[in-house]
Amino acid sequence: MIDIKNNFEIKKMERAGLINYQTHKLLESKIKPGITTLELNDIAEEFIKSKGGIPSFLGYNGFPKTICTSVNEEVVHGIPSLKKLKKGDIISIDIGVIYQGYHSDSAWTYPVGEISHEKKVLLEETKNALYAGLKQIKNGVHLGDVSSAIEKHAKKFNLGVVRELVGHGVGKHLHEEPDIPNYGKKGTGIILKSGMTLAIEPMLNLGTRKIWLEDDDWTIITQDGKPSAHFEHTVLVTDDGYKILTGE
Repeated sequence: MIDIKNNFEIKKMERAGLINYQTHKLLESKIKPGITTLELNDIAEEFIKSKGGIPSFLGYNGFPKTICTSVNEEVVHGIPSLKKLKKGDIISIDIGVIYQGYHSDSAWTYPVGEISHEKKVLLEETKNALYAGLKQIKNGVHLGDVSSAIEKHAKKFNLGVVRELVGHGVGKHLHEEPDIPNYGKKGTGIILKSGMTLAIEPMLNLGTRKIWLEDDDWTIITQDGKPSAHFEHTVLVTDDGYKILTGE
């Protein structure tokens, strides 16, 4: 069953989303060659807690850190470590925040210094794929319209659409119904209703869509070793569109 949020719940999620957005902006200002992903994790954890939030990911199904830091060919779920970022890298940072029992979920992929033209295109068009999907959202439309729009945009730029990983509902739980693939057909799937809260998150690769799970049982990488990008917003479905809860 898909949960419809009331105004009280939406206010909690808006606060969780604001803390999430502020954490992203803080980390963006810290990203530079030489910083470790563990340093970014520790900055995020301290900041989230200082704002009255709780990290959603810390301990979730055994995940050991506060944020996911996925570098270059790492698609998602990279574990922060003593690994130092280098000029030319890209890093996807996925953040979950709980505020008074309600979650927000947002990911963004950032350049580390100057990056290649290919990586710039990957970042720009993965972000644009996210917004192509979001533009479809409003009360009464099929969820497949959102998935189809993301896939259509990705294919326009020959980007691999990861199929094993999907967006999802979000609210009292980090992952709720429905699953939201980044591929699909218009006019299919559930009908969206005002008050639904969704995490839309295209994960697109410069090469093959195929992925591997690393030995740490968390980090997912591209099979061909080419870079991957991940952009995600938590949004509220409204009568005539959507509202982003995790900043712009």
